[in-house]
Amino acid sequence: MKTIKEFDLTGKTVLIRCDFNVPIVKGKIIDDTRIKSALKTIQYALSKSAKVVLLSHLGKVKEEKDKEGKSLAPIAKRLEELLGNTVQFLSSIDHEEEKNKVAALKEGEVLLLENTRFEDIDGKKESGNSKELSKFWASLGEVFINDAFATMHRAHASTVGIASYLPSGIGFLVEKEILALNSVFDPDKPFILILGGAKIKDKIGVIEKFASCCDHILIGGGMAFPFIEAEGYEIGASIKEEESKTFVENLIKKYPDKLILPVDFQTIKEWKDMKPTVKDLTEFEQEDIGVDIGPLTIELFKKYLKNAKTVLWNGPLGVYEFSSCKKGTREILNFLAQENETIKTVVGGGDTVACAMENKLEGRLYHLSTGGGATLTYLENETLVGLDAIQ
Repeated sequence: MKTIKEFDLTGKTVLIRCDFNVPIVKGKIIDDTRIKSALKTIQYALSKSAKVVLLSHLGKVKEEKDKEGKSLAPIAKRLEELLGNTVQFLSSIDHEEEKNKVAALKEGEVLLLENTRFEDIDGKKESGNSKELSKFWASLGEVFINDAFATMHRAHASTVGIASYLPSGIGFLVEKEILALNSVFDPDKPFILILGGAKIKDKIGVIEKFASCCDHILIGGGMAFPFIEAEGYEIGASIKEEESKTFVENLIKKYPDKLILPVDFQTIKEWKDMKPTVKDLTEFEQEDIGVDIGPLTIELFKKYLKNAKTVLWNGPLGVYEFSSCKKGTREILNFLAQENETIKTVVGGGDTVACAMENKLEGRLYHLSTGGGATLTYLENETLVGLDAIQ
């Protein structure tokens, strides 16, 4: 697959699909990590005297009222500060205006187009991968570079569509993601899979992919309770997942020695009382809700991780939305960061990555993926529709 370095960009108009889907509150960007992640690719194109046109979505936009607070104007301002280069911004999605604005670009200039999802208001042209919209966007440039890994599992006009009509490649962020995720397909052993989050059904593909080749699967978060219940324990008012019951029972039968389940939990009686009490599995009462793994489980997980060479982790080990339920995730992340000389840890997107970033562990773990659904899809299938379009 071609990377941006394999194209002659000099004097050419280069369309770069970025992922600027960042949290914005009252016009202020709360976390600019994704903007910073796009800088290397943009700067490279500028260093080759390209005319750079950037596309990105922001949030979900289905009707006119959804546009409020979804403009990329704050992104343009922050990007300009980070690049140290003027970033032109076009707030209109009028195609004639876009065409004229792009045509006026000079070498070394940057133009950010408005939120691609605004095109969904009139017939889901972006998310429906409209051929008409794809052809129009493609007509604006000479080369297309997809550097929005987190969106590459979606067949949208700005990801798959443009790539169908232009010479295409991937940016540095996507290249980094693919190389890091590929490392778990042929991992150094022992290889440990850590799974958390609320639902088993979201992880079934990953479990089926890696269960036979990994040495152990450490399970925390809400998804641990159906396994614990299947083992005959009382789980109180904790998460139940009836639709995954057969899958859980079969997995326990097939891999009884690989599955490592929590032995204690931080528990609460009701959600308005977020002062957890530690309880052993045998102590659960009917009203108890498990909200994080307990201290014995933290030590148990560390015991299995101590000799690991490769770790793939997806999903927090507690109810991450509450600060009092982050201890398990935080302690295991810190343990892996301390062992980063010997353990190659790949963290697959979402709240687990957010926790790592909060604790300033970026650079101390092998890879923090920028994708959520895209990471899971790639791990399951070893490809994405956005990659297939480029290939």
